[in-house]
Amino acid sequence: MPQAIEYEEKHFIIVNDIENSLFYFFDFDVRSTEKNMEFEHLHSYYEIHILLSPMATHFIEGIPYRIRTNDFVLLEPSRLHKSFYPSETPSKRLVITFMYRDDGYGFKDTYENLLTPFHEPVPIFRFPDAQQEVLVRILNEIVALSHQAGSQEMTGAYELMVHSLFTQFLYYLKDFQDCNIYKTENPEDRLSERIYTVANYIHTHYMDNLTLEELAKSIYMDPFYLSHQFKEVTGYTITQYIHLVRIRNCQFLLLNTEDKITDISSACGFTSFSQFNRVFHKFCNESPSEYRKSQSTGRLLRERPKILHN
Repeated sequence: MPQAIEYEEKHFIIVNDIENSLFYFFDFDVRSTEKNMEFEHLHSYYEIHILLSPMATHFIEGIPYRIRTNDFVLLEPSRLHKSFYPSETPSKRLVITFMYRDDGYGFKDTYENLLTPFHEPVPIFRFPDAQQEVLVRILNEIVALSHQAGSQEMTGAYELMVHSLFTQFLYYLKDFQDCNIYKTENPEDRLSERIYTVANYIHTHYMDNLTLEELAKSIYMDPFYLSHQFKEVTGYTITQYIHLVRIRNCQFLLLNTEDKITDISSACGFTSFSQFNRVFHKFCNESPSEYRKSQSTGRLLRERPKILHN
């Protein structure tokens, strides 16, 4: 059996913060059905989700993927996702978030190469024991450093040591990319598979003029039947789902660009600014301009351990 990741509930390892050009945040915690997120979310930074319990489901852009112990889910910035945990017992997991400066500190091509596994169509990795052992060993060295430092927030030389070890981790993750043995599992029934195909289409075409008739035609299904089954499988009407996907992408652009709000509205598929304002306020309880102002990076950082991971 390969070495296990050292787990300590509610243990955090922090290097810098989200306002810096380089930061790391390691979050060891448990999640249960009660904490399952209602809808997918996205980030402006990279995220690695490592399941430390037997089984869970991870949704990436509307498609469910079954994961098991020690699977690595790699999420590039702005990729909509959520985790769904079984109801039997709380599930342990490690979530690592990080970000690097765009110029790669003088090693732009190298960093871009290291991060290519995050851009895979299905960015989930399951490794044989030998490769798993190498990756887990590095993560455990980082955990040991946090205990040696006597603080969950790294300072001084410890920051450089964590950065050095994590760069090694990314190097081996990239080097082992072709060893991936993860296989996607189809939903248990054909109907759910077709519904998730529609959900994924919405995620990748939210900027277009989407209609129930066109979505139904794409999977050769009656529009009324699709509307009913979509609500049964996802918990949302098709209109609600389209609006949620568009709003999530608007939120990302509001926080991570200086684009005009009117431009963001049209870029995300809203046909009128008044419609955008109305839908945004319905889901966020504030206007787009109020959201942009209130959701400062400092506030996001303070709330990260509580709200940004699941």
